[in-house]
Amino acid sequence: MVRSVPRPLGELEDAVMTRVWKWNRPVTVREVLEDLQQERSIAYTTVMTVLDNLHQKGWVRRESEGRAYRYEAVSTRAAYAAALMNDAWSQSDNPAAALIAFFGMMSEEQQQALRDAIRIVQGPETAAPGPGSVPEGGGR
Repeated sequence: MVRSVPRPLGELEDAVMTRVWKWNRPVTVREVLEDLQQERSIAYTTVMTVLDNLHQKGWVRRESEGRAYRYEAVSTRAAYAAALMNDAWSQSDNPAAALIAFFGMMSEEQQQALRDAIRIVQGPETAAPGPGSVPEGGGR
């Protein structure tokens, strides 16, 4: 798992990794190339170089298959996004203010996803009682 992110993925690296993450299986240079060519003109050697660079940086692992390689993501897109957020947050001199500003940028759906994530992380022991629940000690 990738724990720290020295820098965000470049535009082409991100385009390649998006496919590797989406397909969630070992992929070949040819598969990635053919999919990318639906959007842009790109050479086989360019995709091969990008995947090799991603391997060198630890984003993908590869296994030899004949004269080629199959590449597979080492981490998930969610873990990458979390590492980017953590990296950005850790650079703030006022983490609370940075979080408040970040929350202000979030859509209602993102805010709900955050509330759901906090509930999951906190677990049932710290969840607030729901309507109609009886407090410990009986309450009646």
